[in-house]
Amino acid sequence: MIEELINKNRSYRRFYQEHEVSKEQLLKLADFARLSPSPRNLQALKFWLSNNEQLNEQIFPNLAWAGYLKNWAGPKKGERPAAYIFIAGDKSFSPDFQKDFLPTASGIVAQSVLLGAVEMGLGGCIIAAFQKNKLAEIISLPDNLEIMLVLAIGKPKEMIILDELNNESDIKYWRDEKEAHHVPKRRLEDISKML
Repeated sequence: MIEELINKNRSYRRFYQEHEVSKEQLLKLADFARLSPSPRNLQALKFWLSNNEQLNEQIFPNLAWAGYLKNWAGPKKGERPAAYIFIAGDKSFSPDFQKDFLPTASGIVAQSVLLGAVEMGLGGCIIAAFQKNKLAEIISLPDNLEIMLVLAIGKPKEMIILDELNNESDIKYWRDEKEAHHVPKRRLEDISKML
C-alpha cells in the first residue's frame, strides 16, 4: 500500500478545478500534518487552509509553477488547484528558525499531507517558489509566522510518467506532445550501495 501511494504521489500541476476539496478533507490533511514527526517535538508549524474560490484566485498569481517548463506559465483556468495548504513556521520558537528545524519539519509535513491527499483520490504539488510577503498579506498571516511551503491540492488532471535516467540523460522534467508529464528518475543501483 505505501509503495502504491509513493508511486502515485507526484508533483501534479494541473487539476480538475471544479472538483471540490472539502473543508473536512483539508482538516484531515492538516491533522496528518499535526501528527507528523517534528524535530525536537517543537511542533512549530501552523497550517492555513483555503478551498475558497475567490481567495484561491488571489493566491494563484503569486506562485511559481514549473521551473524547467520555461514556456508554461502554470495551469490555465479550469486546471488550477481547488485548495491550498500553507505551511507556516512560528518564528517565536527559535531566533534562527530557518536553520534550526523548520525546513526539515516542513518537508516531513508536506510529504505526509500529499500521501494523505493521494489516499483520498487527490494529489498536489509542493511549491517553494512564491511571493512570500504578498501571500502573507492575502491570507492575513500574523507577523510571528512565515510561510515555508505552499501545497496546491486538487484532483489531478494530468498523466505523469516516470522515466529511467541514465548517465547521459537530463534530469529536467518535460511534457510530450500529448501533454503527459515525464519525470526522469535515477536508477536504484546508481543511488544506493549495500554496506
